[in-house]
Amino acid sequence: MAENKEQKVRTGGMSVREAGQKGGETVKNKYGAQFYEQIGRKGGLATKLAHGHEFYEQIGKKGGKKGGEATRDRYGPNFYERIGQKGGQKVKQLIEEGKRAAKAQKRAS
Repeated sequence: MAENKEQKVRTGGMSVREAGQKGGETVKNKYGAQFYEQIGRKGGLATKLAHGHEFYEQIGKKGGKKGGEATRDRYGPNFYERIGQKGGQKVKQLIEEGKRAAKAQKRAS
């Protein structure tokens, strides 16, 4: 059924999905993968400001608890600590890379 739906929205020989993928690749090639991280953070902040803390509590109660429990059961209770540490190390690494790049750019100009 998805194929039929996709065929119905075809214009110019390209489905909406194909056009979206092509557009996404074009943006990634033009602005880099970090562009998506930046707009994701902006969207998250906008959602936080618009809906507040309670919004996240509600969506967490609807499905997140079950998913969190399943993840805990599958990977163990220390899983979240491990991935949090990995995330923190990645952030630290990205900050250092950014500082080095800024210094290199400053020297070049």
